[in-house]
Amino acid sequence: MREITYLEAVREAMSQEMRKNDDVFILGEDIGVYGGAFGVTRGMIEEFGPERIRNTPISEAAIAGGAVGAALTGMRPILELQFSDFITIAMDQIVNQAAKLRYMYGGKGSVPMVLRTPAGSGTGAAAQHSQSLEAWVAHIPGLKVVQPSTAYDAKGLLKAAIDDENPVIFYEHKLLYKTKGDVPEEQYSIPIGKADIKREGKDVTVVATSIMVHKALEAAEELEKEGIDVEVIDPRTLVPLDEETIVNSVKKTGRLIVVHEAVKRGGFGGEIASVIAESEAFDYLDSPIKRLGGLPIPIPYNPNLEKAAVPQVPDIIDAVKETVRFK
Repeated sequence: MREITYLEAVREAMSQEMRKNDDVFILGEDIGVYGGAFGVTRGMIEEFGPERIRNTPISEAAIAGGAVGAALTGMRPILELQFSDFITIAMDQIVNQAAKLRYMYGGKGSVPMVLRTPAGSGTGAAAQHSQSLEAWVAHIPGLKVVQPSTAYDAKGLLKAAIDDENPVIFYEHKLLYKTKGDVPEEQYSIPIGKADIKREGKDVTVVATSIMVHKALEAAEELEKEGIDVEVIDPRTLVPLDEETIVNSVKKTGRLIVVHEAVKRGGFGGEIASVIAESEAFDYLDSPIKRLGGLPIPIPYNPNLEKAAVPQVPDIIDAVKETVRFK
């Protein structure tokens, strides 16, 4: 199987869907000749033209509103927001319109749109361009929330998102764009709502999202040298959440650590912890559930402070050791 980057996998998923279905189009700021803020749509305007690779004004509210309207009339828009922080400008269109219209129309209308946006820190983009706000949208009924951590998952989940009849928020971490993985050339789909066990283990379960999956796997390799066997689970989608896979893992290991880049306070890790607390897995716990998340501060510009603001591999290693040794 050939190896391509995460960025290329996202582009390929969109291109294949657009070749197959004329109702699929992309809209966003500078996505045409420039190719988008991170180059994901580079070269697509040459194949599909400006009608289907539509540059928009600098207005996230207008982009999201246009996508909602297009979806209601039978199109399948993919809107790109340059940075996930800018979703705040389009929250009315997303939260009060896209998420609710299918319900309010009694199922007679649907909003099959995908909102793609790069999230997370690590590029020195500072406080207004580095946030992880997935817990905001995960709170809203009617929205599906996807966070692929690998190129393979990104392509398969994006196809599933485009095919879905509901609005999907599709988060792409900036630092993952250049990572590579094995990805089939043909189209394939990964079900939304199915977690993936990235590494099997017996001593402790680490549930990690997005880029934290890679940090958890790195930590697991180091901990293996000390005889600690870590199971790493990637939910891949926050909404719907594959609770069964997480519950079964915790029943096996008796321990749970949740890791995400977003601020710990109010982060999605609390939801995962509550799933275990309210399930039969609670009786299997041998130590308290531990959550790792970002500090409650704006993301700093300084690279050392930026790293210190979010969990890193040593933090995960320390948390695992503390959890395994708990008595």
